[in-house]
Amino acid sequence: MKRTLVVGDIHGGFKALEQVFDRAKVTQYDQLIFLGDYVDGWSESSIVIQFLMKLSENQECIFIKGNHDAWCEDWLAVGKGEDVWLFNGGKSTVESYKDYPLEGLELHLEFFQRMKNYHVDEENRLFIHAGYSSMHGPEKEVYSSNYRWDRTLWETAVAMDKKLAKNSELYPKRLLLYNEIYIGHTPTLHLGIKYPLNKANIWNMDTGAAFTGSLSIMDVDTKEFWQSDPLPTLYPDERGRNQY
Repeated sequence: MKRTLVVGDIHGGFKALEQVFDRAKVTQYDQLIFLGDYVDGWSESSIVIQFLMKLSENQECIFIKGNHDAWCEDWLAVGKGEDVWLFNGGKSTVESYKDYPLEGLELHLEFFQRMKNYHVDEENRLFIHAGYSSMHGPEKEVYSSNYRWDRTLWETAVAMDKKLAKNSELYPKRLLLYNEIYIGHTPTLHLGIKYPLNKANIWNMDTGAAFTGSLSIMDVDTKEFWQSDPLPTLYPDERGRNQY
């Protein structure tokens, strides 16, 4: 049976990715939609990318580009990373690539370049890393960086009155464009939640794998989800993106 599985932000946590794939019993018949931020945090960013490249050879995969992926892409292209990137997990990514041959770096760069800004499926479900600001949807977005950075979409959903009807004049027009929206980027840990969180018609799949949380996978049809162990327990000698 084919499932459509959506995967939250990985942030270099290959051990968590392996673990959650096993718990979800992922097979080659499943369609996998990754919401971005594959790198920056734990020590295995290059291994994550290599694994995903190989995975896509055997099954249907859709890779959305996150803000950390855009940073890494720029570094792979020019050989120099911005300080803000290095401070926010980039150093661990650079370290994970230290022994890579030039050919390998070029193949990984091409992989980043092929990533999508967003994906809309046949059920009118949107998959995007962060969000969009245009009232007419992401295809009308003026600044493409919003796909990877916008938090207003999620903040709007979080702040909404749960009793607000969809036919109300007050209901956010951006949310009416899609049956469901799946995002990452803003950890649910900010709201004290450790699992995939639903607000309005948005599902937030970033359960804080870069920090003290777990990596999550969800079946978009049944809403069943699986999680890895918290990442600090899988990488006890590392800090990830935690500042402690």
